[in-house]
Amino acid sequence: MSTLELKTDVIDADAHVVETERVWDYLDASDQKYRPTLMVSPDNPERKFWMLDGENLGSKFPSPDEKQSAHHLKRFGREVATPVEARELSDVSQRLRHMDELGIDVQVMFNSLWITPLTSRPDAEIALSWAWNRWLADVWKLGANRLRWTCVVPALSPKEAAPQIRFAKEHGAVGVCMRPFERERMMTDPFYYPIYEAAQSLDMPITVHLGNGSPELFKLMTNEAGGGFSTFRVPTVTSCYALIMSEIPRVFSKLRWGFIEVSSQWVPWVIHEAIRRSLGSAHPISKDCLREYNIYVSTQTDDDFPYIISYASEDNLVIGTDYGHGDTSSELNAIARFKAMKDLSAEVKRKILSENPKRLYGI
Repeated sequence: MSTLELKTDVIDADAHVVETERVWDYLDASDQKYRPTLMVSPDNPERKFWMLDGENLGSKFPSPDEKQSAHHLKRFGREVATPVEARELSDVSQRLRHMDELGIDVQVMFNSLWITPLTSRPDAEIALSWAWNRWLADVWKLGANRLRWTCVVPALSPKEAAPQIRFAKEHGAVGVCMRPFERERMMTDPFYYPIYEAAQSLDMPITVHLGNGSPELFKLMTNEAGGGFSTFRVPTVTSCYALIMSEIPRVFSKLRWGFIEVSSQWVPWVIHEAIRRSLGSAHPISKDCLREYNIYVSTQTDDDFPYIISYASEDNLVIGTDYGHGDTSSELNAIARFKAMKDLSAEVKRKILSENPKRLYGI
């Protein structure tokens, strides 16, 4: 066993759960009227989506089958196959066993449903958020403290978020998940300050996972290229630039931020632009802005680490597998591949695998 393996608790900084009907069993009795129904797409029987009173809440995340997983491995060289009971958390022990096989000590789990716009009804969003958070709280109890998670919040009603964030903190959550855009607002809008105040007071980071909560922007950015680059990655990167240029890092100076599942190739460009565009301003941006503003970015094994580290530093990067999904970000064998990389020192690997995610998530 190597020195790295002896000293490092490996933290998968980006794993997922795939929601099933079981989640909505956690709705309060008085909130059963908000229970979504899972429908089959008339155009594709393999695609399912959630409906509530005629409103499409989003897709049940399509996890790859064996054939699709084999194709992904052949095309990209990345494994994505996960047991259905593990990714849907109907068998927590199986998830833990699979983590052992992958060399992962702790996973930080994100939702799958909230990546796209959810409901436009504030009352429904509050109820659905409570149900999801209660579900993950129970999963955490069964997971021997190895399954940590980021809570969802009612972004349409930020003042209602504090009780849910507090509950999540008390039940194993290590982050508050925000989308870069919510309807007509970007996440830097002061409208969301109540969420940031609650998170900072509880020492919880804001985790901006790849996503897009604006139906209009989603439609506008959809193009023939597909694959989520324009619809998901670009808005998430844009929100990080907006955060750096905003007052938020000074207003909430102790708040930590994670930008998850957008690789890290964009970091030098964003920092370079921020420096140039802030010249002569009251608050010029420095090359160390990620460290100064407590911003962390998740990487992928095919990122250009030496170039990125020259801007982001080795102290603000984490890595994840995207466990449970099967897209271009997914890499079930990411930890093994990262450990085997020859152009990074053992110290840098230890930071990215363990020390940095512990600091970001407060683990």
